[in-house]
Amino acid sequence: MLPAVGVAPCRGASRRVVCVSRLVPTCVWKASLELLLTLDDRFGEPVDTYVNGSQVWLRDDGPAGEALEWRLHPVAGYRRPDGLATEEVFDAVTAALAGGTQPPVPLDRLWEGLEAFAAYDDELEPATLAAACIASLGLTPDAAGLADHDLIGDEWEQSGGATSIVAALLGQLG
Repeated sequence: MLPAVGVAPCRGASRRVVCVSRLVPTCVWKASLELLLTLDDRFGEPVDTYVNGSQVWLRDDGPAGEALEWRLHPVAGYRRPDGLATEEVFDAVTAALAGGTQPPVPLDRLWEGLEAFAAYDDELEPATLAAACIASLGLTPDAAGLADHDLIGDEWEQSGGATSIVAALLGQLG
């Protein structure tokens, strides 16, 4: 991770302590039918799913084989569709979309975008990361650059999941 210019509050620190933010090279795609079908086709089922709606793939797609985390972020205020377990949501939705039927819940109530970044703090340049992501996913990201994950995560946690992670990422990436 690269240090940011400027400062941000540290988690759990008193007001007298100031920390330098760490910026993470990242790529972001807005959620779409094409994105979800491409994820399903190229990556298959997520390796991890979370009750907050996140879907995660860990793949060695980095420019020199580094592990990248691909995280499908839920909409703000996400609620799991009735009748589906957390680990069933992605498969049920993409199966319906691939079959030309309506998913159990409209996409705009599930996920708002995909983010890719180095999974284990490998230092990558944003442009190099973007090129590797395009090669793996086959889709050009809507934005790429440096993002402050700590700040975004803190804001999301403080809001009880009511803020948009993807909007925050896109706002930082310009």
